[in-house]
Parts: sequence; structure tokens; C-alpha cells
Amino acid sequence: MCGIAGYLFTSNNFPLATALSSVKTNLVHRGPDDFGVFQDNAHRVGLVHTRLSILDLSPLGHQPMTSEDGRVVLVFNGEIYNFRELRTALEAQGYSFRGHSDTEVLLNLYLSQRKSGDGVKVMLRRLNGIFAFALWDADHESLLLVRDALGVKPLYYSASKEGLAFASEFKALLPLLPTDRNPLGNLDAAAIDRYLSFLWCPGAGTPTQSIRQLGPGEGIWVNKDEIATPFTWYRLPAFHPHPWEGKTIHRSPAPLTARQAIHRTEQYLRQAVHRQMVADVPVGAFLSGGLDSSSIVTFAREHNPNLQCFTIEVTGAREEGITDDLPYARQVAEHLNVPLEVVQINAARMAEDLPAMVAQLDEPLADPAPLNVLYISRLAREQGIKVLLSGAGGDDLFTGYRRHQALMIERYWAWLPRSVRAQLERLTSGLDQRRSLTRRLGKLFQGAALEGDARLVNYFRWVDRKDLIALYTPDFRAALGDSQAEEPMLDFLAELPPNTHPIERLLALEQRFFLTDHNLTYTDKMSMAVGVEVRVPFLDLDLVEFASQIPPQYKQRGRQGKWVLKKAMEPYLPRDVIYRPKSGFGAPLRNWMRHELRELLADVLSEQSLKHRGLFDSSAVQQLINDNDQGTIDASYTLLSLICIELWCRQFVDQTESKYKSFQP
Repeated sequence: MCGIAGYLFTSNNFPLATALSSVKTNLVHRGPDDFGVFQDNAHRVGLVHTRLSILDLSPLGHQPMTSEDGRVVLVFNGEIYNFRELRTALEAQGYSFRGHSDTEVLLNLYLSQRKSGDGVKVMLRRLNGIFAFALWDADHESLLLVRDALGVKPLYYSASKEGLAFASEFKALLPLLPTDRNPLGNLDAAAIDRYLSFLWCPGAGTPTQSIRQLGPGEGIWVNKDEIATPFTWYRLPAFHPHPWEGKTIHRSPAPLTARQAIHRTEQYLRQAVHRQMVADVPVGAFLSGGLDSSSIVTFAREHNPNLQCFTIEVTGAREEGITDDLPYARQVAEHLNVPLEVVQINAARMAEDLPAMVAQLDEPLADPAPLNVLYISRLAREQGIKVLLSGAGGDDLFTGYRRHQALMIERYWAWLPRSVRAQLERLTSGLDQRRSLTRRLGKLFQGAALEGDARLVNYFRWVDRKDLIALYTPDFRAALGDSQAEEPMLDFLAELPPNTHPIERLLALEQRFFLTDHNLTYTDKMSMAVGVEVRVPFLDLDLVEFASQIPPQYKQRGRQGKWVLKKAMEPYLPRDVIYRPKSGFGAPLRNWMRHELRELLADVLSEQSLKHRGLFDSSAVQQLINDNDQGTIDASYTLLSLICIELWCRQFVDQTESKYKSFQP
């Protein structure tokens, strides 16, 4: 893993030397092992690379990497797991190699395909890996930007009349933006609304209109005359007909039986884990004691019996309904006979780290879970481990979130008249929100009066639309216009085959939005903050494709989520681990809002602060705080989102919060 950045400008009126120095400073945590720059002043193009050496630790892996004739230059962030097979095929075609990196394989693969009309898309579809890269082709005078199929690695860009600049992280892109205007002052009202609605922003948006993200499975061509519209080179399997809807190429001619689904789930997951063990440095793993991370460790230890595993223990106040992971993690480690390191963090310390978390994430994601990734990655790096395997993605392929269970329960009440469903929603929303059971009942029936895809999307919402609009100032409402937070997800669902099963529709939303724009975003940013690469075997493309062929009833079976994976892992893991209660990251956020975060909340959401920003109505926000304290509503995450948005503005717009600098390795 590495950090990349660069530009293709239309004029020379830019202090590039100063800018590139700042880019390096803002990217060095992603690649502390090496640094390289390519500049072609005649074409006004530049590429920057900071390297975290994982494969081919020699100077032959240095980037930017240039073709033998010097006409093609590549900066690459990520890993290509099938690079050895691709290299063998390229060597058979007569291509030679100087080193042993996957970067050089990608460079030669491009050279072998660039002359064919659809060659780039063909090339990209042959890659099994996680990556973002930029490639300058002097013969075509074009710059190519690409992001991996599922968006594991980030890529931000800013396009204007001056050209285009890009970077792995928001903060590294800023020095490459024109200095004659403040691009961050132009906040994106629609994106801010989405961060508050879902706690993250679905789609390409960021808090500012000037900076966008390249989507998963997308690429974009840039030359001095034109910035092309991003093209799609990968679409999720949900867009293809399923085997139970008719035979398709490369897919099973008939629905899988339960036995076949269980056996092949084991097969594909083992293959994915073994593929991702390739590295010239030590590889470790997250081990929460949940099914997903435990499954990854099960197969990883077949490759390395002494696999170093890491987990976290949060001491201090706990929240009702949160299961303690540590006993399960220790049980799995003992069962599999792998070493386990425990990071012990006090809940109060985590609360103190929230402002720095916002700075590191580049986006106001309102979730304390990223701190888990940071603390474990930091300990791993201190012990010389640069690569960690993660169980991220299991819930997004096989089900496992509470909303998947809630969707299956809908059949017991969805037939009711709309007016009755609306009454059910009103009744449950008025229950005491300080208790987990009544809080979850309210969440279960939130949006019950909605129909079809609108109700599916609503499962991701954290606050009712009318309650959210009440928090906005008139100016912010005017800037928002008729924009709807759900729009990117509804547009996405509209393109799916109309007879797609509701569970598959919900999983497609998980894979395209919640996974990419939330889980993978914070996993990358927080691990790379301390120079650690995180790999996600559940997102191996062969496994993703296979999982889409599993009939829905083998994923979510009544109230039992992830049924097929649980059955596949029964020969390997203790039953009480496999069938343990579902648990999220145990940060006691609701308690923080009344204690550890109270001072920060009073500062950031003060009347003076809110009036200065002009986004949120101070009286409405104060009422929200009061109602949350009294338990009439559960607004802890909405308050955290408001806090994170203001902290983001102070860090990136005002640039006044120097004490909130991001974490360093």
C-alpha cells in the first residue's frame, strides 16, 4: 500500500515545487519507506508516490515506475493478488521484467492492451486486487485514473478549468488546488445532508463541491483538452441475472443446493485468504471473536500457523446491549492456537481521540469504530507487522446486520394498510430511547409507511427526514433545495433487475454504498495513518461473484443471518463462537454524550459556533440535546454527526484547529 497524488494542468501558472513538497508531507504516513516524483513540464503533468514496501522490497519496486522507453509512467497504491499468473502470461508474450513487484506487472499489462479499442477495460477486468492508480501515457498525452472494483482503496480528485488533480487522501489533494480561490469554502449542501442522514455520504460527494471521489469500479481519462466522464469497468454481480433466473455464462446452470452452497463457500473463502497471504513482510490479522474475523484467521493459519492476531479491549463504562468481544477472541485464539495481542483502551481516551479521528478520515464520518482500526494497526506496526487481514465484507456478502433480519420480519406486518403502518411507526418512535430493546423497536418500524425501494434505503437512515430538516437554518435549506439524501441509492436500485429478491437488493446497497463509503473508507484511512495495509479476503472478486449465486434463503434464514457461512465454518470453530450474539464496536457513545464528550459538545455545538457556521439552527440543536438527555429520542449519533461536521469545517475550511491534527505513525 502506498500514497499517490498528481496533476495534469492546462497552464504553468502554479508553484509546483512547493505544492509537491506539501503533498509528500500529507502522504508520508501512507508510505514511509520511499518517495518518488515524476514531472513532465512540457505536458504539465506530475505524479507523486510514497511507498509502503510490501512486495519486492528492493529499489526495483520504486515508483513512479516507467516503461523502458520512458513513455508510460505509473503510480500504484494497492495489491494485485493474481500478479504472478498475469506475469507468467505476459512473459509468454515476450514481455520482460526487471523486478518482482505487482506494479511492474500492471505496467506491462497496460502496454500489452493499450492499442486495442477496449483494451483498458479488458485489462482491468483481469485484475484481482485492491488498488487505485494513475498512469501517464505520453504517446496519447493522456492521464488515466482507476479505482478497484469494490472501492477498497480511495481516490479523490478535483477538476476545474486549470485541469485535474488527484490524491489518495483529501488532505494530500489540497496543496494541488489553485490558490486564487478557497475551494473548501464552497460546501456541498447535499453531501452534508447525506452525512447527517446516514452518518456517511453515499456516492461520489465530499463536504465540498470542489472535490469528488472516483467510484468503485470506475476509471477516468484526462488530457489537456478534456476531462472525460468516468467510465465503469466493473459492476456488482447483482446486475447480472441470477442462476435461479436462468442460465448465464460462467454461472451455475441451476440454483445451488444447500450442500453445494456450504461446501463452495468454504472453498472460495479459503482460496481468497490464501491468495492474500502473499507478501515479502510479516502478515497479521484482526481477531474480534466474531464469525468473520475468526473465519479469516482459520484459513490464514493454514498458511502461517504462527499468525499474529490482534484484538481490542475497551475498559470503563459499557453500554446496554453491547456484547464484550474479548472473551470470544481469546477463545478463538486458544482454539486455533494462534498468538493474540490485546490493545487495552479506556473509553475516555477514545472520546479524546475523536477530533483527531475526523482530521485523519478527511470526511465527517460519525462513527467511533475507526478508532478500533487505528489502535490495533498502531500496535501491529510497533511489532513490525505491515499487513493485517480483516473480516470486513462478510456481512455485506452473506447478511448479518440487524436490518437484514428486520427485512425478513417485514412479511409479518408489511401487508397492513399504510395508515396502520404509519401509526405503528408513531407508537414505537415514542418509546423510551434509553433502553436498547425499545430503541431497536423504534428503529425496526422507522419508515414502516414507506413502500418498496424507499423502505429499503430507509434502513440506513439514522434520523427522520422532517426532524433533520428542522435542524437546518433557512439558508442551508435554500442551498439544499429539493435534493434528497436517498437519491444515489434509489438511482442505483432502479437499475437492478426488477425481480431481484429484496435481500439481494439490500446486499447490493451494502456492497456499493455502506461498504465502500463507510467501512472501507475508515479502514483504509485509519490503518494507513500508521503505515499498515489492511486486506479484505471477503472481497476477493471470485468470492463476491460466487456469493451472488447463493440463493437468498441460504444467507438470511428467518432470524438467522449468514446461515451458509456459519454452516461452512462449523467444522473449524466452536459453536458458541459461530452462533454468538451479533455485536458492533462497543464504544459507549450514548454515555459519552452525557459525560466524556460533554465539554466538546458544548464547545462545538454552542450557539456562537453554530451561528458562525450558518448550517444548523442553534435553538433546534439545543432542543435535540435536551431531548436526547431525557431519553425521549435517541439522538447520540445525530449529535456526533453534527460534532464531526463542525470539526471537519474547523480543520479543513477554517484551518484553525491545529490541536486536532491527524494521527501520525
